[in-house]
Amino acid sequence: MAEVLEVLMVVSFGLSWPLSIVKSYRTRTTKGKSIFFLYCIWFGYAAGIASKFVAGNLNYVIFFYVLNFFMVLVDIVLYYRNRRLDNQLISR
Repeated sequence: MAEVLEVLMVVSFGLSWPLSIVKSYRTRTTKGKSIFFLYCIWFGYAAGIASKFVAGNLNYVIFFYVLNFFMVLVDIVLYYRNRRLDNQLISR
């Protein structure tokens, strides 16, 4: 039962990342984004993945941690793309 609850937690957090990625891609700006927040979330998912290895509890839940980890990574990459675009607009 604990694994099911953990999956529900990670999946519910993960539902927001595709929306955030699409927004970052479409808006082409960093306005409203915090890179510090993104790195904190990314670190949290890395810690969750590491905890599975340390505990020797590699089960299907790790898939969702890894999926979320990579979605946050995509949003981080888009943040830097958008920051570059923001800087280009300012320098014009």
